Amino acid sequence: MYKEDTLKKTIIAIILIVIMVFAFSCNKKAAKAQFHIGIVTGTVSQSEDDLRGAEALIQLYGDADKGGIIKHITYPDNFTSEMETTIAQIVGLADDPLMKAIIVNQAVPGTTEAFRKIKEKYPDRNILLFAGEPHEDPNVIESAADLAVNADNVARGYLIILAAKKMGADTFVHISFPRHMSYELLSRRRRIMEVACKDLGLKFAFETAPDPTTDVGVPGAQQYILEHVPQWLKKYGDKAAFFCTNDAETEPLLKRVAELGGFFVEADLPSPLMGYPGALGIDLSKEAGNWPAILKKVEDAVIAAGGAKRMGTWAYSYGYTTTAGLGEFAKRIIEGTAKLDNFKDLMDSYMKFTPGAEWNGSYYVDMATGEKKMNHVLLYQDTYVFGLGYLGMTKEVVPEKYFNIK
Repeated sequence: MYKEDTLKKTIIAIILIVIMVFAFSCNKKAAKAQFHIGIVTGTVSQSEDDLRGAEALIQLYGDADKGGIIKHITYPDNFTSEMETTIAQIVGLADDPLMKAIIVNQAVPGTTEAFRKIKEKYPDRNILLFAGEPHEDPNVIESAADLAVNADNVARGYLIILAAKKMGADTFVHISFPRHMSYELLSRRRRIMEVACKDLGLKFAFETAPDPTTDVGVPGAQQYILEHVPQWLKKYGDKAAFFCTNDAETEPLLKRVAELGGFFVEADLPSPLMGYPGALGIDLSKEAGNWPAILKKVEDAVIAAGGAKRMGTWAYSYGYTTTAGLGEFAKRIIEGTAKLDNFKDLMDSYMKFTPGAEWNGSYYVDMATGEKKMNHVLLYQDTYVFGLGYLGMTKEVVPEKYFNIK
């Protein structure tokens, strides 16, 4: 009798274990991602903030290789000379049958061609194709992307100059190189800045720096900035505000401005992480992902270095937020909780990653035709000056004349 009871209990236990294992297996299968979202960014050396936004999405929604929904890859640092590689990488993401959206931030040259190839290769899959901060002309990227998002370089052309004046600058020094000046929105912003300087009583100056994607590389370009800022300060005076169109060159520019004087309103793609940690030797490993804590630590370092009221940023990284915000927006569209053509839905996705920050923006208007492009959005965030606070730039009204400067 005892042996029979023991045998029955053993059989029941085995059956229960089998049921539990089967249920666990079913749950694992049920938990498997129903779709994937591809994220393409630059590397840490070229655009760290963009990459960190992808990491934030992976933390929230899991890595596609481990059962989650986010698949992240990086394009080459020398993307201008390795365009075919970049195109192949982007197109390769679409080969995944679960891929429902692909976000490229920054959308370097070749992104449009990659998007076209994806649509040709998979015409029936309706993969969402988003371009963050496209390097290609608006009419080019608009022809292939379901959505393109740029920093509002039209409004900022005026607002950055106004912010410089508020901070006490009497000269604005714009630093760039031919490749960037061939981009429509960047060259248009430069022209707006020049007119804004004239209107607001500042002197405008242009200085050329090496392109980091050429043979000099990032180290050579950064060294050039380190060597030339002292000369520029001597040439333009310590009330000059400096602005650089390249991310990699921002770090040495910040380093010299903190050390020697002058003003820095905000980066081309603003962020507390854009150049400041490297320029001032700030370890933010403990604050990773905590933007208020990052801002506070950077502010303390800027003030300690003598940059109070002379150096600014956006409280939340534009590059980080664009990667994360577009990924979130795509996810909500796929899940049916957001619509592609709804501006508020897009802003809500951005706000998920920037609580408390003020944003403003509009749809891009083609200067040649006057057509409002509903798949191209321009955005900007309020300027935060270390040791001073927000300047209230999102509340400023940009005079209509600046939107008509070509």
